[in-house]
Amino acid sequence: MAKTRKAVNGDAADPSSSQQPDSGDSLRPATRLVNVVIPASQRDVIKVNNANLVDLKNACDDILKRFLSRPELFKQINTHTDVRLALGWASVLVAAGTAYYGWKVEFEASKPVVWTGMIVYVILSITQTLYAYLVEKDIVFVGKRKTFDKRIVTERIALTSNTTPSSPSKPPSYSLSATYVRSASGGKSLLGKGKSQASRGYNEFFDVNGTMDQERFESWVTELVEKVMQDKTQ
Repeated sequence: MAKTRKAVNGDAADPSSSQQPDSGDSLRPATRLVNVVIPASQRDVIKVNNANLVDLKNACDDILKRFLSRPELFKQINTHTDVRLALGWASVLVAAGTAYYGWKVEFEASKPVVWTGMIVYVILSITQTLYAYLVEKDIVFVGKRKTFDKRIVTERIALTSNTTPSSPSKPPSYSLSATYVRSASGGKSLLGKGKSQASRGYNEFFDVNGTMDQERFESWVTELVEKVMQDKTQ
């Protein structure tokens, strides 16, 4: 049986209604998230090494993406991943094609093509690296959805994450920054936008054995997302 979880506003959430959104869910009122209660039986246990900050951050990133990309919430936009994959596969194909050509053709005759292939491979690899550092940066999730507020509205949200190192007085923490844009008429009419940031210690989401409290983490993410949607919405 699914456990009842409190909603962000403090009212008890009804598990049955949370798992079965009504027919108007795709055009829900703006500035709210659907309270999604996932039964413990449907969750995979997440357990990581508490001493490894990379593992802790990756676990939080994965759960965040899995939670916000649920059909009741947002449709994930994978543009950054698609670009990196395209550049990566292109560099692999160029390298493989160049190597095959150099193997099939006599050494001196193949030099111009081999050199060209090497240059293209280096350019693609550098472009992929620069894209990750300069464009994608720390973005962990980008999503959008259609809502209804007297008219059809498009909501777009992006979240970036990073780890704040520990200090003598504080343990290492997971920091999230959210940006939100609400528009209509295909993006031509800006209705509102906002930014918000929050940070919590990893010890609030992981026990001494490294097992993650997924419900607590998702509740915290919900609070941050609803805050950025409500604070600046016009």
